[in-house]
Amino acid sequence: MKTDQPVEMSANNNFRPISTAVRIGHVHLKVADIQRALSFYRDVLGFAVTQWYGTSAVFLAAGGYHHHIGLNTWESLGGQAPPPDSVGLYHLAILYPTRRHLADACRRVLAAKIPLHGASDHGVSEALYLSDPDGNGVELYWDRRPELWPRTADGGLAMKTAPLDMASLLAELPLEP
Repeated sequence: MKTDQPVEMSANNNFRPISTAVRIGHVHLKVADIQRALSFYRDVLGFAVTQWYGTSAVFLAAGGYHHHIGLNTWESLGGQAPPPDSVGLYHLAILYPTRRHLADACRRVLAAKIPLHGASDHGVSEALYLSDPDGNGVELYWDRRPELWPRTADGGLAMKTAPLDMASLLAELPLEP
């Protein structure tokens, strides 16, 4: 049964949130072809290779981190993407520090002729949606400063999904010669 309604998993009245310092550090993807996936994450998106693990896995990062993305063929060499109606990863999200950095990512994706599945202004962020060569969903986005996030009358978040002004986004970049 499909539903968009939240499901209460527990009546635990002792719920305590985890530390606000917790972050999601990396994603590790099963891919069918390591070179094809590497061409996307390194050559198009610009992540740097930090380490190979034999010939069946590679780790990539931005900014000198040990790895943000792991790619491997351990259980998936030559495999097929799961069908759309199956469970699994919806998308991985890559956070860019500024709108200009997102514009650069957009230009890279468009130059590589990778189709966008969507481009949205969520009020709190602006995002591009696409798929990697193995069919994994990828979101490229930047966050607005929290004081600019849309709010309800009682102070809650009022996120939205509106079309992203692509011309305005790409205008963040200097013209290429």
